[in-house]
Amino acid sequence: MSKAKSLKFRNKTLPIFIEKDEDGFYVVECPVFKGCYSQGRTLDEALDNIREAILLVLEEKESMDRFKAYRPSEVSLHTIIM
Repeated sequence: MSKAKSLKFRNKTLPIFIEKDEDGFYVVECPVFKGCYSQGRTLDEALDNIREAILLVLEEKESMDRFKAYRPSEVSLHTIIM
């Protein structure tokens, strides 16, 4: 992805979920976009990969429309014990 294209979206905030799987990889999801997942051997690699995945998803008009309209007032993650 070109650096100029990634600069176009600078200072936009999106939520992501990160989990470390049983093989030690970091699995990352951006829940704003359907099917937007990536992974990496390290946390930094996973974060770089999800940024690239988001930029690819934003090439779709529907995703771009969702991105432009996304204005959460608050985002939080909670877990429960079952």
